[in-house]
Amino acid sequence: MKKINLLLALAVLCAVVISGGCQPWEKKYRTCEQEKENLEGLFESSQQSLQQCDGERSRLAQQIAILTQQLRDAQAQSAQTAKPVETGLEAEGGVYDPAKGTITIPLASDVLFDSGKATLKSDPKAKLNRIAGIINQRYAGKEVWVVGHTDTDPIRKSKWKDNWELSSQRSLAVTRYLIQQGITAKQLTAAGRGEFHPIGSRKSDNRRVEVIVHMY
Repeated sequence: MKKINLLLALAVLCAVVISGGCQPWEKKYRTCEQEKENLEGLFESSQQSLQQCDGERSRLAQQIAILTQQLRDAQAQSAQTAKPVETGLEAEGGVYDPAKGTITIPLASDVLFDSGKATLKSDPKAKLNRIAGIINQRYAGKEVWVVGHTDTDPIRKSKWKDNWELSSQRSLAVTRYLIQQGITAKQLTAAGRGEFHPIGSRKSDNRRVEVIVHMY
C-alpha cells in the first residue's frame, strides 16, 4: 500500500513538473503566432500601398502625356499663326535670323567688282542705295557689319597678298560707299574672312559681300 501511494505521489509530481515546464513554450508559441499575424497584416498593407502607388504613377504618366501633347499642339498652332517679321529688306534678298536677331543681305562679288578688283562697279550702286536708304529709315543707329568673302582660288595675278586681303578691301569699298549714302561710320564694321566661310559648292556663291544688320 505504501508502495502504491509513493508511485502515485511520484506520478503527480512528474505531471506537475511537466505541466509547469510547458507553460513558457506555449507562451512563446502564442507570441510567435501573434507576430506572424502582425507581419501578415503589414505585408497585406504594403501590397495595397504598392498597388495604390502604381495606380497613381500610371495616372500621372497619363496626365504628363496629355500635357505634353497639348504643349506641342499649342506650339504648332503658335508657329502657324505667328506673324512673319517684316524687315523691309526682303526685296533686296535679306534673310532674317530670329535666333541672332540679324538680317543678312548677300551681294555677289561678281556683280559688285571685276575679277581681282576692289573698286565698285557702277551698276550695283543702285542696289546699295536702296539698302542704305532702308537702313537709314528703319535701322538708324543699329550695328551693321559688312563682311567680305572669296572662293578658294589663290591670288595669282592681282596685287593682293592673299584672299584675306582681297575680301577685306572689298568689304571696305562697300562700307565706304554706305557711309557716303548716310549710314554713320560709328555703326559700321568692315571685316574680311577670305575663303574660310563658304556657303556652297559653287565658287561663284562663295565670292560675296554680306551686309548684316543687327535689328536689336
